[in-house]
Amino acid sequence: DFAQLIETLDLEEVTIIAHSLGGNIATRYAGLYPEKVRKFVNIEGLGPSPEVKAQMPAQGSPDRLRQWIEDKRKAAGRSPKRYPTLEAAYARMKEENAFLSDEQARHLTIHGANRNEDGTWSWKFDNYLNVWSAVDMPPEELEKLWRAISCPILMLWGLKSFASSPGLDGRMGYFQNARLIEYPEAGHWLHHDQLDRFLADVKAFI
Repeated sequence: DFAQLIETLDLEEVTIIAHSLGGNIATRYAGLYPEKVRKFVNIEGLGPSPEVKAQMPAQGSPDRLRQWIEDKRKAAGRSPKRYPTLEAAYARMKEENAFLSDEQARHLTIHGANRNEDGTWSWKFDNYLNVWSAVDMPPEELEKLWRAISCPILMLWGLKSFASSPGLDGRMGYFQNARLIEYPEAGHWLHHDQLDRFLADVKAFI
């Protein structure tokens, strides 16, 4: 879909800013079509760390397939939490991420929630989003894609994130032209947690 978007827009070259799953997808695109990417800002978008991958059942194995089926079932049966008011959803947003300013939390709540038919509010979220595919590229093939990226890359990582930094787990070594900036007081959504610094870093890079 992403490759087709670039094709449909008839863009010769693109600069990409992508986060998390989007970063994982954009990284693969940049390796498949290195001539199409001018610059790339990757915000915690390399997928599970080597340590996490080592703990997962092997790709395509019966254990992995069974886990995938079980995770799909759980996602299908998960009902979105309902908040009685938008103010209650805002309070939950603030509780979940103490780095957010009141203004940011309000903005994210207003644009990140839908009103249900009964007047309650629920987050806009796809339950299937976190169910990783049971089959993916072999690690060595993915690493070849990483090595094939030729554009400058700015890697941004929050040191209070669940995602391990590529500077600590060895993944920076696969990229030929990448710089890593780590944010001490930020989690996985570092572009929310330290918005001013994030914007300054990205503008300087681009």
